[in-house]
Amino acid sequence: MRKTAQQHGFSDFIVYVDESGDHGIAAIDKEYPVFVLAFCIFYKGHYLHNVVPQLQQLKFDYFGHDLVILHEHEIRKEKGDFTSFKNREEKLQFLTRLTDIIERSNFILASCVIEKQKVRSPMEIGNLYHVALKHCLETLYDLMIEKNQQQLLTHVIVERRGQKEDNELELEFRRICDGENKYQHQLPFKIRMAAKASNSAGLQLADLVARPIGRHVLNPQQLNRAFDILKSKFYCEGGRCAAGEGFDQWGLKHFP
Repeated sequence: MRKTAQQHGFSDFIVYVDESGDHGIAAIDKEYPVFVLAFCIFYKGHYLHNVVPQLQQLKFDYFGHDLVILHEHEIRKEKGDFTSFKNREEKLQFLTRLTDIIERSNFILASCVIEKQKVRSPMEIGNLYHVALKHCLETLYDLMIEKNQQQLLTHVIVERRGQKEDNELELEFRRICDGENKYQHQLPFKIRMAAKASNSAGLQLADLVARPIGRHVLNPQQLNRAFDILKSKFYCEGGRCAAGEGFDQWGLKHFP
């Protein structure tokens, strides 16, 4: 008889992580002065049977192959593969399909946004990526408790950025999970790093959601349809039965 993932000690969830904005504090982009870290948390079954096939089909339909990597910046700026649309109408149809896939995909969001222009003492706050990572891992653990999965191992997938950055991130990840967190005990998470060329559907979705979150925090009153779609996906105070409400400073942490 085939053993299930839980019987092997793994949780029912898989997490994909991406960022938006520069985590440096020395030079601040006045147009986008934030750093965003986004955790997209999927039930493995839904991810495997729904999310991945839909994204693959989208790529086959519009590009003829599935090697295209959906990158928010390239789509927005019409670079790389995203220069091949025949006309504006075809691009809008593609964006509508992609938005619909994101809307229908069941994943839970945990995100941390740091407004760099409001940071008074850069030395005091430290590495922005590491600060955001700690908050997101703590939120992820809250969710695992809610789902009664805190005794099982959950993998957290991040994109490689360079040997030095990867080594620093892995060290910080382990430090947080070894007890440097608000719970002051071990967290059941393991980091795995993937190259962009791995063409991970989960990493691509994480990339697509990060910037709209940052835009919302910068200007909550501005029309932001992408964020409106994401609202119901944030981890929230009232659990999934209250999706779309009570996520501020829960699934969406922002400071200072």
